[in-house]
Amino acid sequence: MAGSAGIRPHVVVVGGGIAGLAASHRLVQSANGLPVDVTLVEASSRLGGKLLTVDLDGVLIEAGADSFVVRKPWAVDLCKELGLGGELIVPAASGAYVWARGRLIRYPEQSAFGIPASSLDILRWRGLSIRGRLRAATEFLHRVRHVDEDESIGSMISRRMGAEAERVLVGPLLAGLHAGDPFRLSVRATFPELVRWEQGRDSLMRGARLAVKAARSEAASREGMARPGRVVERATVFATVWGGLSRFVDSLESAIGTARVQLETSVRAIRATGRGFVAETSTEALAADAVVLATPAFESARLLAGVNPGAASILAGIPYASTAVVLLAYPPGTARDLPEGTGFVVPPGKEVIMAGTWVSRKWPQESTGDRAIVRCFVGRFGDERGLDLGDEELIKTAHDEVARMVPLSASPAAARVIRWERSMPQYEVGHLDRLSNLDGSLSDTPGIFLTGSAYRGIGIADCVRQGSEAAAAVRDFLRERVQAAGATR
Repeated sequence: MAGSAGIRPHVVVVGGGIAGLAASHRLVQSANGLPVDVTLVEASSRLGGKLLTVDLDGVLIEAGADSFVVRKPWAVDLCKELGLGGELIVPAASGAYVWARGRLIRYPEQSAFGIPASSLDILRWRGLSIRGRLRAATEFLHRVRHVDEDESIGSMISRRMGAEAERVLVGPLLAGLHAGDPFRLSVRATFPELVRWEQGRDSLMRGARLAVKAARSEAASREGMARPGRVVERATVFATVWGGLSRFVDSLESAIGTARVQLETSVRAIRATGRGFVAETSTEALAADAVVLATPAFESARLLAGVNPGAASILAGIPYASTAVVLLAYPPGTARDLPEGTGFVVPPGKEVIMAGTWVSRKWPQESTGDRAIVRCFVGRFGDERGLDLGDEELIKTAHDEVARMVPLSASPAAARVIRWERSMPQYEVGHLDRLSNLDGSLSDTPGIFLTGSAYRGIGIADCVRQGSEAAAAVRDFLRERVQAAGATR
């Protein structure tokens, strides 16, 4: 335990998703101070959480997240650190569609977060009625809300651009990233940029225009990431690892060291002791100077119930949505059926699908050939109709809905459903206040740290950042304990 001569402090990390992996990786590095022993405990049979690359009919496809945001540098930097920098690739296609007025309509090319950069782009966009276009195009004329009180994404977009623009143009994209209800999701917790645009630029469109310009400038100055044989010259928004994100996970596991990882090991309880904590697992009792919980909020609530009931109660109040991914591989000769672009989103309505990716357009592989490969997302908070279907029925429903959107000339030759139960945390209005209260409660149990998608960002890059921040906080905590122990001798 920390403070004992010659014994290195021991940290238990619970949860082997990307945040837990990032935290463990940072903790095992000893270049910046106090060396620690780390044990990473994962209840399932593999690491990576919702990062999972699967094989469908010879094609590697992501069953969860398929890329990370480049403008948030933490995932890109970690890939470079792990030796994967030369294998980062970007989408081969650009542009997305929304299912509106009975057809797929491409988003305006110059837009950010689905918000067009100019009134002219809105007036030309056929996804809204004439009245809806006029209302959205005059967004800059409406009074700015200069208050600190939180509001929902849906409320803000409706207030600024009108109800139709919220329902069709912006809401499906922003809320879809969280599989959430736009009128429940906090704009400050999910897309604080929109608040800055309104209050700093007096207009969401002006903010979008400046964001587009900044992205171009950044792309021009950034060292380009390369697809094999090709240098990227256009603005890069997303990137992934050649061969799948499971390679990212494998590289992290190798860097951490397999001897430090315990798979298929569930943590039954955490107990406080006079010198730290004990994590009681399905196989042993692990004594720890500090514990990092990189588990879903509801699981962290269970583990903290006996250690910090106040924090557990706050964690239990973070809602989650369940989702599923339907992978569809079509026969040879169908690639031409797909539109140019990366995919589409679907506003809430009769459809079961909430979004889809043209995998064979966005991430082409030699193994794809001329087949259409489509990835469909099902399930959003408050709407789990599709999740109640069996796999075969869900595959048929997904194909039927995709076939209504694009002229597919065949049925799938191979398909697969991957279900993610309670996988998407919902940052509802007041989420940041909840986190502030959580931080206050955690101060009662020094040595317990939380990280992961339930808190300050659900994307891969944000989870890498949060895992790294948790590791830094653990190091500071342990260093202070060692210093305090030395001062008492």
